[in-house]
Amino acid sequence: MAEEHPCQTPEGHRLCVNNCGFFGSSATMNLCSNCYGDLRLKNQQQASMKSTVESSLSAASPPSSSPEIAPVLQIHPAEPQLPATEKQIPTATEERQQPPPPQRPNRCTACRKRVGLTGFVCRCGTTFCGAHRYPEVHGCTFDFKTAGREEIAKANPLVIAAKLRKI
Repeated sequence: MAEEHPCQTPEGHRLCVNNCGFFGSSATMNLCSNCYGDLRLKNQQQASMKSTVESSLSAASPPSSSPEIAPVLQIHPAEPQLPATEKQIPTATEERQQPPPPQRPNRCTACRKRVGLTGFVCRCGTTFCGAHRYPEVHGCTFDFKTAGREEIAKANPLVIAAKLRKI
């Protein structure tokens, strides 16, 4: 009988060459399916980049009678390079036009409890916790009656018809 060593993997199971923890196969160059798919995608991108660069170089250069040596280009698909004319450098005036967003207070105005993202902003403009969010509880200074009347007046304008003349 042949002895099996528990520390050695069987012949059919090999770990991925990229050491990702999955098993690879000889059909996929000892890579797992994820790593093999990534490798194929990377190779396709490099081939397409190479073909576009070659076609742009051949279209840009005029045909000449003397043979020329094509320059060797190194392409890094992870780092797309833009021409210098397309790069935009923010100027000092653009930086001044975009002020940072105003910071919302993160404490309840009534009890000074930290509210974070769960704070309630009242119509009077202050932030409150869940216990003090109601206007009656925190003594709100906002005039709800006047605001309601103004909204109703805007939504329902007065319609005044022309008067008829009496005969």
